[in-house]
Parts: sequence; structure tokens; C-alpha cells
Amino acid sequence: MVNEFRAHIKKQFPSLQGTTFLLACSGGVDSTVLAYLCKRSKMDFAIAHCNFNLRGTESDADEKFVKDLADKLEKKIHVTHFETNDYASKNKVSIQMAARALRYAWFTETMATFGYTTLATAHQLNDSLETFLINLSRGTGIDGLTGIPEKTNTIARPLLVFSRERILQYAKNEGIEWREDSSNAETTYLRNRIRHKLIPGLLDLHPTFLENFQTTQAHLQHTSLIVDDHVKDVREKLFQNKGDVIHIAISPLLELYPLQTYLYSLFKAYGFTEWQDVADLLSANSGKQVVSKTHRLVKDRTHLLLTTLKNKVVTSYQIEKNQTVIREPIHMSITETPYMENTSGEILYVDKETLKYPLTVRKWKKGDYFYPFGMRGTKKVSKFFKDEKIDVISKEKQWLLCSGEDVVWIIGKRGDNRFKVTGKTKGILKFSIQE
Repeated sequence: MVNEFRAHIKKQFPSLQGTTFLLACSGGVDSTVLAYLCKRSKMDFAIAHCNFNLRGTESDADEKFVKDLADKLEKKIHVTHFETNDYASKNKVSIQMAARALRYAWFTETMATFGYTTLATAHQLNDSLETFLINLSRGTGIDGLTGIPEKTNTIARPLLVFSRERILQYAKNEGIEWREDSSNAETTYLRNRIRHKLIPGLLDLHPTFLENFQTTQAHLQHTSLIVDDHVKDVREKLFQNKGDVIHIAISPLLELYPLQTYLYSLFKAYGFTEWQDVADLLSANSGKQVVSKTHRLVKDRTHLLLTTLKNKVVTSYQIEKNQTVIREPIHMSITETPYMENTSGEILYVDKETLKYPLTVRKWKKGDYFYPFGMRGTKKVSKFFKDEKIDVISKEKQWLLCSGEDVVWIIGKRGDNRFKVTGKTKGILKFSIQE
């Protein structure tokens, strides 16, 4: 098995050779065998162990075993302790989800602190089959059937080509000791029920079931790559980056079939899961939106607008009298000038005497109106946005310069007649947007 492992590393994980990586070790047979295989393959690694404090003295004994293993293999070791039950209760997640979140967050932190670029884990072929069956039982698409990925940007799983039986047999043949997690024998958890009840029946049904599964999963992974390439092409055609907003035309989106499958493939990377809500957005009124944990998708007439979610920001800033510059939320200079020069969208001249301090720079709100420069009468700011065909996201980002409740300037777009410079003006203020 050592020679097969070395050949597999050379072919699939050349980056693990010649560098120091972090190896996650629970003390169980899989991760213990992985540590021995890496040591016997003359690979440079450090060991990481998590004590989840879930099984009392058993957990402490596991920690001691892994520390002794690190000493035996002459490898550096990193150990941490978690109050897993408290975390699960506080965050309202299962013990399994809590343990996963805690350990991977710690792995990431440890890698960053000590300069490891790769984490090696001991997932093997049976783990991949269990994941496949769990996802299948819950309902899934092709992504859920491709199993555990062999490698990502930071994680390597070099044992995925080996079955649990082969790993166990190797350990016995080599006299390798390991720790048995008593919770693995329980059938309370879905994964354990699949492991102890379903998979043995499948292996009895067909002796080469595991090998056949491995072949099938390879085909699914290859098919998934083809699908990903196609979706990438579609995304490049339909998704237009305009600053920090992605514009997606609805009309060509509606021509895709099957639509819901395309929507899933195009938007899954942005955290969306409520696919019917996303589909309904295509025919919704402007302003309707769907939000994921990281992004939001907004309907705006003929397009969907995709943006990242940002922390709540201040929506109003004050400008005091004689202040000559502001840097938030827009970098703008304020200078007194004896006469007007060339104007542009980035410059506004106003009659100094018409202003009431402090001025404010704020976001627009419903009911705002102004007297557009160059026009007679009033216009609601919302109507101005509509006439100018300003999209939903741009409206949200728009700032107003105000004197009291009166709009002086829809900044960068249109000034107000009430504050314009006239023949009676005694003092002129120039507001200039700076780069």
C-alpha cells in the first residue's frame, strides 16, 4: 500500500512533496494510517488534533494518543480544545455541524499562523459513498452526487482512492495501533446508520459495489466538469460587471431551458437556496429582491442586479459652516469663489446666502422633492430617478446635499433652482466632487 500511496501522491498531489503541510489526526484508524503513510513516504508534515470534549476521559485519551503518535513520528503537533456542546446550543446547530465548524475554523487559523498552505485529511472511499447516499436520500443534483472532492485550494484528501477495509487491513498487517471512537458504533446519526446498516447490504448485493461506485463517481465528476464549463460560458455572456454591481438581462435568461436548473447553476456560488423565489423574481415588480447570506438579487425593470451584502452604513453626514472638505460619504471640496467657471456633473455652484447650516449629505427618502435646475415647478426625487432610468441599486447609493429638509443637489446629477446663482447673488459656494 505504501508504494501505491507514493505513486498516488506523485500523480495527484505533487504539491505535498517538498513542502510542510498540516495533517488532521483524530487518532482513528484512517488518520493514523495517513500519518504513517506520509512518514514512510518521507513527507514533511505537522499534526493537528482537536479535543471536542464530547466523550469525557475518552476524548482526553485520544489527545494523549495523538501526542504520543507525534512524538513517535517525530512531528510537530498542534492541539486545541473546544466546548462543542456550548457552541452547538448557542448557534442552534447539531453537534456534528458544530464540530465541523469549529475544527475547520481552527485549521484555517493554524495554517495562517504557521504558514501551512495545505491541510491533509483522512477521508477515504467509504466516506465518499456515505456522503453520496446521504445526499441522495435528501434529494440533490449532480453536485451532491460527485462525492467529497479529492482536493481544493487548501485541502488534500489522498486516501479517497482507498477503501476502509484496505486501510484497516494495512493497519493490522503493520501492527499500527489506533483509537476507536465509541460514538462511531451508535446508529443515532444518519451517517452511522448508512455505514452499519445500508452499505453492508449493498456490498452483499454486489461484491464489487464499492469499485463500481468509484467508477460511477468518476463519470459524474467528469460530467460535472463539462456542466461547469458550459455554465461558465453562459455566465460570461449574461453577467455584466458594472462597478460593484452585476447586471443580468432577464430576456435571454428566460430563454434558458430548463430554467430552474440554469438558475441553480448560475447563482449557487452566491449563496442562494430558495430557487422558486429566484425564479419568481424574473416576473416580479421592480424593487423586489431575494437575499442570501452573502448577496442580494434585485429586480430592476429588464435586469436582475446582483450585489454583495454590506454592513449597515451611516446614512447622514453633517457639513458645518466654513467647512472646506468632506471625505465621507463622498470626497468633496467646498470653496468660496468670486465667479462661476465651467460647470459639469461633478461641480455645483450655489448662492451662499440661501443655505442653512449645518448642511447634510444623506440618502434620499420617500417623499423627497426638489425644483430641478432648468425646469419649472417641482419634481419628486423618485420621479427624477425613474425619468433618468436610474436602476434600483444606483438609487440606493445616491446621495443628496440638503439644506434643512430642502434638496440642494442630487449629487452628481441635478441641482435645485432655489439655490442657484443669480444676478443678486453676493457670495458663491462651489461644491466639487473629488476623485
